[in-house]
Parts: sequence; C-alpha cells; structure tokens
Amino acid sequence: MSPKTPAQPGRRSFVRAVAGVELAALTLSLVTAAAAAPLTPSMQQAQALVAQMTLAEKASQLQHDSPAIPRLGIPAYNWWSEGLHGVARADVATVFPQAIALAATWDTPLVQRVGKVIGTEFRAKFLNTVGADGSSGLYRGLTVWSPNVNIFRDPRWGRGQETYGEDPYLTSRMGVAFIQGLQGPDPDRPRVSAAVKHFAVHSGPEANRHKEDVKVAPRDLVDTYLPAFHAAVNEGRAESVMCAYNAVDGVPACANQPLLQHYLRDEWKFQGHVVSDCGAVADIHLDSAHHYVKTPGEAVAVAVRAGTDVICDFGGNKTAQSATTVAAVQQGLLSEPELDRALQRLFDVRLRLGLLAAAGQRPFPEITARDFDTPAHRALNLETARRSLVLLKNDGVLPLKAAPRRIAVIGPNADSVDALVGNYNGTPSKPVTLLAGLKARFPGARIGFVEGTGWVAPPLEDLPAANLCVDAGCTLTGLNFERFANTRLEGAPSSAAIAPQAMFKWGWPNAHDRQESARWTGFLRAGESGEHLLRLKGNRGYRIWIDGELVVDLWDLAWPTSTRGVTLKAGQTYAVRVEALQTGWDGEQRLQWSRPGASDEAALAAARDADLVVFASGLTWELEGEEMTVLAPGFSGGDRTQIDLPAPQRRLLERLAALGRPLVLVNFSGSPMAFGAGIQQAAAIVQAWYPGGEGGQAVAELLAGDFSPSGRLPLTFYLSVDQLPPFNDYGMQGRTYRWFKGEAEFPFGHGLGYARFAYAQARLAHKRVPAGQGTQLSVLLKNEGPHEAAEVVQVYARRSDALAPERTLVAFKRVVLRAGESRRISFNLDAKALSVVQADGRRVVEAGPMTLWVGGGQPVVAATGHRAPGQMLKVQVSGRADLPPF
Repeated sequence: MSPKTPAQPGRRSFVRAVAGVELAALTLSLVTAAAAAPLTPSMQQAQALVAQMTLAEKASQLQHDSPAIPRLGIPAYNWWSEGLHGVARADVATVFPQAIALAATWDTPLVQRVGKVIGTEFRAKFLNTVGADGSSGLYRGLTVWSPNVNIFRDPRWGRGQETYGEDPYLTSRMGVAFIQGLQGPDPDRPRVSAAVKHFAVHSGPEANRHKEDVKVAPRDLVDTYLPAFHAAVNEGRAESVMCAYNAVDGVPACANQPLLQHYLRDEWKFQGHVVSDCGAVADIHLDSAHHYVKTPGEAVAVAVRAGTDVICDFGGNKTAQSATTVAAVQQGLLSEPELDRALQRLFDVRLRLGLLAAAGQRPFPEITARDFDTPAHRALNLETARRSLVLLKNDGVLPLKAAPRRIAVIGPNADSVDALVGNYNGTPSKPVTLLAGLKARFPGARIGFVEGTGWVAPPLEDLPAANLCVDAGCTLTGLNFERFANTRLEGAPSSAAIAPQAMFKWGWPNAHDRQESARWTGFLRAGESGEHLLRLKGNRGYRIWIDGELVVDLWDLAWPTSTRGVTLKAGQTYAVRVEALQTGWDGEQRLQWSRPGASDEAALAAARDADLVVFASGLTWELEGEEMTVLAPGFSGGDRTQIDLPAPQRRLLERLAALGRPLVLVNFSGSPMAFGAGIQQAAAIVQAWYPGGEGGQAVAELLAGDFSPSGRLPLTFYLSVDQLPPFNDYGMQGRTYRWFKGEAEFPFGHGLGYARFAYAQARLAHKRVPAGQGTQLSVLLKNEGPHEAAEVVQVYARRSDALAPERTLVAFKRVVLRAGESRRISFNLDAKALSVVQADGRRVVEAGPMTLWVGGGQPVVAATGHRAPGQMLKVQVSGRADLPPF
C-alpha cells in the first residue's frame, strides 16, 4: 500500500498544530485502544458473534447492504436510512420543516420533540416492512444518517439547507437536541441510531466534493468546523459519525487518522461506529477523485484501519464488493483483527437496537406499525412550521387588519409541494401549499392564483393535449399509456390505454402507495420556437426524453438529479417519452412546459384587481441540492453562483410593485436570498424556508396575525456574492457574521414579530472575572405588546482584539411572555464564553476588557433600517488561562 504522504516534510499537520500531537505518535491500533475499555454486554455478544464468522462472511458485513448469514441467525440489513427532517424516501411520513428551518426556531426543546417523533416514525416504518426473519431494506432500517452539522459557511452551497446554519454554537445546540430526540435517553436501548455528518470540514462546492483537498487553518478547525461534531459525540452521544468525501490536509476524510483516530477516538472517546459517505471509500483510490492509493483493496484497507466501519458504496465500485475486502486481508493490507473491530462495533449497535431480536422481544413494543403521520405528529409539524418562519421586513401591512376581500396569489412557489418539502424528505399525506393555506384561512375572500413566472424561466403551464400525438403524423391526439405493478417498469404492463396527456393520480382516491410505475410515449408538436423546460408536476420520481435525449432526470432522488432546457421549433414534431414511479402518494400529476412566449399579463391583471398581492418566490430542491446538473443562470452543480432572486422572478416582482397594491413577499428557499430592490418594493417579507407538509397553513396564519412570528435567521443574508471570498476558500475570514465586516441585507439572528420587547436592567454577577472562570448575566425583558408573543434573547461576546471575531454567539433562549409581562432572564456564561481561539488553534482566555450584548439580535442595522433592541455590558478579565479546545 502506498498512500500519499499526509504532511510534507517541515510542514506541521493540523493535528500537531492544534493539539501538539505528531502523526507518527498515532500508532495505537484500534484493537489495542478498545481493549482498555470495559466491555458492555452487547459488545460481548457482538464479539462472540463475529468470532463465529468466516472471512467471507465478515467482509460481506462491512458493506452498507449487508446480506443475511442464516447459519448464525443474522438477517439481512441495509444501513442506509435518511431522516434529516422526517423519515425520508419511505413513502408517507411526517415531513417537518427542512433542517435550516428547524434552526430558525432557535428552540432546542422543540427540536428534541421533533427528533423523538422522527425516531418513532422510523420504528413504525421498520415494523411495516420488516421480514419474517428480521431483515430490513433500504430506507427502512433504524440507523438514521442524520443530522448534518456541517457549517453553512457560504450561501452558495446547495446543501446548506440540510444544516443548522453558519454558527458553531447554534449548530451544536440544535444538533445535540435533535440527536437526543432521535435516540432517546438510554444508550443501551436507543430508539434509533443517529449518524452525525459529514466529518469533517465539508461544505461545498458540490462539483469538487469527490476530489477537494481542504487546507484548513488550526484556528478555523477548532473554532468553526469541529465544535458541533464534538458536541454531538460528547453531549448528544451520537451512535455514529459519517466521514466526508473531501480530503483534509491531503488525507481523504474516510482514511484520515488525525480526524477518525486522534480526535474522534482518542480525544473525544467516541465508542460508536463510523460510516462512509456513499462512494467515499472508492474516491480514495479513483483517478477521478483523490487517488490517494492505487487499488480498491488499498482503499478499503486504509479506510478500515483509520476507523471507518461501514462502507456505503454503489455496485459499480469494487470497494462495494466483499471479495475486495477478502483479498485485502489475504494480501496483508488489512489485518483480520482490524476487520473484526469494525464488525464488533456494527453488531454492538444492531444488538442494542433490537435488530437481531425476535419480533416479540424487540424494544419499544409500544410503537406500532401505524405510528407515523398521525394527527399528533402533524400538529407538532404545524407548531414547528409556525416557529420557523422569519418575518424579515414589515412596514405595518402585517398582521392583516381585516380579512382582505380579494387576494392575488402569484409566483412559482404558491402552489408547489416541492417548495414545502426540501430535499432528503418523505411524502406528506395532506400537503398544504401556500395557496391552499390562504384559501382555508380566508374562506370569504376571492383568491385568484396565477403562477406568473417559473423559477428560472417563463411560467410552467399544462402542456395542451392538442400538442401531444400518438403518431408522428399527429392523426390521433394523446399519448400511449402503460401502467406497471412495480416501480421498475418491468414485465408486462398491468394496463394500457391512450391518454390525452401524462395525467395520473397515484393511489387515488385513498392516498394509498401501490408501488407502481408508468410510461407515456408519443410525439410532441411545438407551437413556438425557443427553449422550453418540461416537468411532471406533482411527481417526485420521473424522467423525460425528447427525441431520445434525456432532458429531465429526477428518477432516483437518492443521487444526483438534473434538468435542462430543450430547444424546439414551431410546427416541428418530436418523439417524447415520460416515465414515472410512485414514491408515496403524490396526488394528481400532469405534464407541463414553459413556453418562451409566455407573458406575465395574467398575473398583473390579477394583481390590479386585488386588495392584497402575495408573491411566492424562491427556489426548490430541484434547483439547489446535492451534486446536481441544473442548466440555468446562477446555478452550478447543485450550488448557486449568484444569490440574487432569479431574474424572471425579479422582473415580475418589479412590475407587481409598480401597481401600488399592498405586496407581501413570501420566499421559499433553503439558502439566503439577495432580494435587491425587492426589499423596498415589498411591504413585508417572510422567509418561509422549506416549511414542511403543513407549511402553507403556518404562513397563512402568520399573515392573518394568529400568532406573532418568532423565527430568527440562523445565517447571514448578504447583499451580493461580491461581498464574499471565493467559494472554495475554506478560510473563515470575511465569512459569516463572526468574520464579515460589511453591511448585511439581514444579519444573523434577525427576525421581527408583532410585539415590541424592551430590555432593561442588564446585570452581571461579576464585572471582574478571573481567567478560567465564568459569570452570570441577567436582563429584565418586557412584552410591551397587546398579545402574548415569543422573543429569542441572544447573548454575544466581543473582544477588541483585531484578530478576534466581530462577535460570537455564546447563549440564547426562546422566551414566551404574556401581554405586558416582565421577566428576568438569566444566563450562566462559562469560561469558554469569554475565550478566543488563537491562530495556532489554542483556546485561551486573555486579560483585558470584553463586551457582552444581550438583545433580540445583533447590535447591527439591517438593510431595512431595523436594529434589534438590547443592552451592552462590559466585563474585565484578569489573568490568563488555557482552555480545552472544545
């Protein structure tokens, strides 16, 4: 085996720089290290089980899709399940707001409750499909590959929606709460196993993730990139960690001993298992990726020896084949005891989860196969959506003083289920779009809906049946339709007919998932020349061909997706093929296109006739996400090259604003949006994120004033990407509220409500604090509004040192006060709250003055002129103290 040298001669690796530990000193093997710890009963059973396996059987269990070993009573098990904000890709489930929206609640008890419900639904889904022998398949297991605690360091990252934002402290608190909810309080009897990801220093760009070698400064590693992982392991007691695709300081993350051995095992005392991101072990040797070693066998060996225990991979890679692992052991690349150590960890958690127990002996017998998508779970979902919404701007139009008689609802996200669910999601049984929510909340109003524009192109509209033909000569309109009793389009169709369009209702009328697929074939006749976009509205798994060219590929949402425009000529006929699979109950679907000559006049006419205009702007998971091909201006590889509201939406917003009607902008996105002139044009702006299955109802209630919004931004909304360093630069200078010195559109922590809160009588228990000690801060908070409302009280610390951050969040608390109520809110600030991380990665408390701010946001001004209320305090630190890094 010939891996590249982890650190060049004369250059200190990040481990030596941060912790004073030479890489050469990391010689303690995994087996020797584990021997020092007392064995739990489940680990003893795991060791005994592994000892009975042949080498071939052991190698098979290293893969994420682990086959059964009948002679030992071991059922087949697929380790891959996703639970970012609900049970994902397993049909109907409660779809909570996207992770970035959960962070916007700033409500850790709520996030823990959400995690508990998701863990319960995983148990229910497991019971729904578990085999008679205990076997469990893809997305139906109890090993949940969530949460994502990577830092959303740059707003261009398409997967930032999966995170808890840009701040290490907020991310830590949210991650710990979510993990504790998922797993439950008893490590000997976890509800599910949580895998915190992606370890480490991973946040785009998506196009380079398989070969990116991140050079990270010691300060940034300790101060920004690792704290949330440390909290997840040491406080949340996460059962699992997922290693990332990228390399760190020349070593692929899934083969990185400084990360997986020094930090995770030695320093943090992690006892659980490590799973690779899918295909990351293959990346270790592939020429197109890291090429750190030469062969698949070497890649498996270096990963397992570093501490990777499960290889998630794809059938086309040899690292996914058990024979590769067997050969690695036989060739001396990997010792059998090292392989045993990995499998012992895996069977330890399988035993504690009850995955090897008989049906009547599994833990959590109170959870049944019906305990998903329940009324109680949907009620919690609605509560969570309400708390996640952030009111960015309000010129007084909200809350609505009276129910408007005429409402014009305009925009590509007004009636979009995609705008509710984000990525890594399940299927909501009763999704409430913004349009549906407004109709339900304002039943007496006349509500008109005109899409007006697409996300990045002209508005999408139903493809007229007259433009679809069974034959090339267009003697018969319609499409050939075939329906299959499986999701693979295999075998003879269960039924066939000629349909007027690709319209279908999966599972109608009882919302039942029948696991079916369908194919439509025929010809499309263009009515005008120019670029067209196509989609199958209402369906989550489909693909479309034009003249044999695949133009939309959204078939397998577990992996890269793509959509592209196609140029058509007026009067010309093109062969069309549409294929779709049922992935839950998706309601009615239909084939749509965007026409180059489409006009926004209908939208403007609807707005002219309205008392209130609601414009639903933003993005969906089809535009931002994981390693995608999106051929549209401002997008690349799933990421964004610009953060502005897409041009078609911006142009329509300008025309709507010119009409002079009250205009409320409701933006759906998983990442920050630069609204530009829209900040002045809209009377109110609501950041709705991807708010989950009940999201439309929550937004409608906010507009009506049924509750006072309390969501706060978990990241900075910048004015432009021109304010940012290069995307692929992982240095934190100039990034996030902590290191950004410019003017933000809306700052981290910002959010308005319908009540006014006053801060007074801020006090410190000690104004002079010896280094290494903490203090208590308290403030008198009063709700001066006429209704009960929630405030998120935020505490920031700042040193005047030029090398220190602008300010750092050190505490927060969501507080609900009745109208007129006052309450003293207290925070215990520990020594770490008064510390800084130096350039060499050491955390210290230095003598000198520090400024503390307690308020409803940062002490900065938003682009709208709003400044959060609060009070400033001074504390004097005496002496000097070195603190642990985390």
